[in-house]
Amino acid sequence: MAQTAEKLGRALLVLAGILALGLLLANSASAGPTATRLAYATGEIVPIPAAVPHEEGDMVDRRIVPDLRWIAARYPIYVTDGYSGPLPDGEHVGCDNCHVKGSDHYNGLAVDIVPLHGDGKCDETWRGITRLAEWAEPVQNEPVPPFRWVGYDGDAGHGCGNHLHLSWQHATVAQFELAEWVEVFPVGSSSGAKPRHKRAKTPPAPPPGPAGGISTVHSGGVSARGD
Repeated sequence: MAQTAEKLGRALLVLAGILALGLLLANSASAGPTATRLAYATGEIVPIPAAVPHEEGDMVDRRIVPDLRWIAARYPIYVTDGYSGPLPDGEHVGCDNCHVKGSDHYNGLAVDIVPLHGDGKCDETWRGITRLAEWAEPVQNEPVPPFRWVGYDGDAGHGCGNHLHLSWQHATVAQFELAEWVEVFPVGSSSGAKPRHKRAKTPPAPPPGPAGGISTVHSGGVSARGD
């Protein structure tokens, strides 16, 4: 009887260890880089790469592309809008007149996101997007760097069944111009155990005004495209 109880106890300890390891791995998988940096490289509006599921023609400032790749590799995202505005050749990309004045979409430093395989309903397909939103903004109106503004549940025109808006911190810049610097996380570094970011250095003050806004234009009946 004593030997049976001892074996049972050992088995329970092994099982507990396996469960603990599974939780650790799960937390590590959803954790983000523990530092950010200011990217002063020359900005350019470029197509979103195929590695990041998106609507055809969507573009962003090239300096946030590595971050988007990192996010897309870990969360089931589908970008419905990035940069909205004119290109050097006169062509217009992104949704037209569906973002508020001062939106980061006009600088290529914001994206609207829905589930990769969603159908427009707030259901289990949004779980990954909700996890992403909570990682980027664990406390309402307190986004963690490098994010400037996160629009989701609790923000008008955003949330489960609508869309998630992510904006990156950047230097003050006029509409349809490229920012001098953009705050990003160094995706080449190892991820920490906690999804919190620490700036490598204190950046200049971010631009005033709205980073997002209420969406009014819908794309294919899947989600709202705006901020």
